[in-house]
Amino acid sequence: MKTIGFIGGGRVTRIFLQAFSNAGMALDHISVYDPNREVLDALKHKFPSISINSIALQEVITADLVFLAVHPPVMMETLANIKAGINPAATVVSLAPKFTIEKIRAILGGIRNIARINPSASSYINKGVNPVCFAPDIAEDRKAELLDLIKPLGYSPEVDEPKIEAYAMISAMGHTYFWFQLQKLKELAISFGMNHDEAETVISEMMHGTVETLFHSGLTYPEVIDLVPIKPLGPVESTISGFYDDHLIPLYNKIKP
Repeated sequence: MKTIGFIGGGRVTRIFLQAFSNAGMALDHISVYDPNREVLDALKHKFPSISINSIALQEVITADLVFLAVHPPVMMETLANIKAGINPAATVVSLAPKFTIEKIRAILGGIRNIARINPSASSYINKGVNPVCFAPDIAEDRKAELLDLIKPLGYSPEVDEPKIEAYAMISAMGHTYFWFQLQKLKELAISFGMNHDEAETVISEMMHGTVETLFHSGLTYPEVIDLVPIKPLGPVESTISGFYDDHLIPLYNKIKP
C-alpha cells in the first residue's frame, strides 16, 4: 500500500478519511500533520489507526502521495515549508482553489506528478462531486493510482484545470445554497403533520424529481415551470435570484487564479 500524507487535519481531511473508512479501506498507512494538536487529537480519536504529528512535517512530506489540505491564504507558506524535504517522486495533490498546477510546480522545484481535486461535503457519505485535473505530463500510472484511490469519494470527473474554481462554486459550495432551505421544509412538513421519516422521505423524493424534471424531461424551462400552477414563493423569486448574483459572482472572481 502506498503511503499517504495530509498536510492539514481540518474538514476536508476528515471528509477524505471518512469516505475511505466507509469503503473499508485500512488507514494505517496515512499520516496527518497539523499545527493544532486539538484538531489532530479529534481526528485520531475518530480514526485511531492514522499517524498524527503537530511538530514535524517529515513523515507526511516523504509519503508517496501528499495531499495539500490547506486554505489558499496559507498555501504559499505551506509550499515554502515543504519544498526542501518533499519526496521528489511523490504525487502532490492540492485540495485548494486558486493555486494552479504551474504555480505549485514552480514553488516546489519542478515536481512532475501534480494534481488538483475539489472535494465536496457529500463525499463524507461517498456521494460527492470531486472534479480532478492533472499536470499534462503526470505519469499515467500515478494518474490511475490517484483515480482509483478517490473512488470512495463519489463522482470524480476529470476536468480542465480552468474549470476547477467553477466546480468549487457549484458542487463544493452548492450544498450550502440548499441545506437551510431543505431543513426549513422539513420543519414545516413536521409542523403540518408529517412525522420525521415521512418529511425526510418526501423531501428527498421531491428534490430528486425536481432535478430530473428540470434537466431530463425534454421540456424547456418555461414549460417545466408551467407544470405547477401555484407558486407560493413566486413574489420573491427575483429577490432570491439576485442574492445568487450578488454573493456568488464576487466570490468566484476572488478565488479564480
